[in-house]
Amino acid sequence: MDIDYGKCWDTSKKSWKSTLILAYQSLGVVYGDLSISPLYVYKSTFAEDIHHSETNEEIFGVLSFVFWTLTLVPLFKYVFIVLRADDNGEGGTFALYSLICRHAKVSLLPNRQVADEALSTYKLEHPPEMKNSSKLKLLLEKHKSLHTALLILVLLGTCMVIGDGLLTPAISVFSAVSGLELSMSREHHQYAVIPITCFILVCLFALQHYGTHRVGFVFAPIVMTWLLCISALGLYNIIHWNPQVYKALSPYYMVKFLKKTRKGGWMSLGGILLCITGLPVHMSDACSLVSKSSEAMFADLGHFSYTAIQIAFTFLVYPALILAYMGQAAFLSKHHHTIHKIGFYVSVPGIITMLNKFRWY
Repeated sequence: MDIDYGKCWDTSKKSWKSTLILAYQSLGVVYGDLSISPLYVYKSTFAEDIHHSETNEEIFGVLSFVFWTLTLVPLFKYVFIVLRADDNGEGGTFALYSLICRHAKVSLLPNRQVADEALSTYKLEHPPEMKNSSKLKLLLEKHKSLHTALLILVLLGTCMVIGDGLLTPAISVFSAVSGLELSMSREHHQYAVIPITCFILVCLFALQHYGTHRVGFVFAPIVMTWLLCISALGLYNIIHWNPQVYKALSPYYMVKFLKKTRKGGWMSLGGILLCITGLPVHMSDACSLVSKSSEAMFADLGHFSYTAIQIAFTFLVYPALILAYMGQAAFLSKHHHTIHKIGFYVSVPGIITMLNKFRWY
């Protein structure tokens, strides 16, 4: 049999081209929350009882926590493990529930009817009844109460994602607009932030009905520009202020942080969680929203492919965020007097902001 290798090469090129386009689009849909988390993570972490000392153990400890949280949860857990647990290309809690119900008799509604079997997405690679069934499957099928508990857990997870989708845009846009405080007086800033935030949110939600692919193409260049800018600023701050900040990536600084801060450090972990939730809330709320912005990668799997999301996060989003957090830590390690306004904007060089009246150094 003759094989046309030219056609195979063209198909491969088209496939990779489509994957790269999807990866580009995913920037504008999936990573909005994660990409703006540097705006408030440090500020939220140091908001309560944690004080920034001259030894920099606190800021290095927070950086170490942020680095390992981003590495273990979004990168290893979601990108390399959870995204593979799809249901015929679909992701999210209900997709997993549907997959479980087809392999085990745990659904509260009938799901093994003839009409369902006719669907291509319903067909199983293996028959659901196997001789060597797992103990967990047998346990779930045996107790009816576990069927209800499983459904409640799925509904709870879905509600948390929906709640995150409603609350996060408002708080995220508000955090971004709050940067105007560096160029406006306190009186004007107080009355300008909320109207500007509301206007931007109305415009954002008005664009939703145009579809995911159009929204992705509109916001992808904005998110990409933002990621490139914060990574460049982070790299500048690392080189200019403290090139030794890379040492804080060691888990040793997490141990030192908890030993020194004790109860206050434990409570501040809610602020550190914001690097993966994208929602600046208190610890009690943050714990209920653990990794919900990371969950967006899995929930949006139906819009994009596994490879596209993996490429976008691994090669752009993740390194940009790490550089941004390292840059802020490098700046703060040399500017202890900015503790009362610790945040992202104070680490931006005055040449860029064109605010010469503010001298951070």
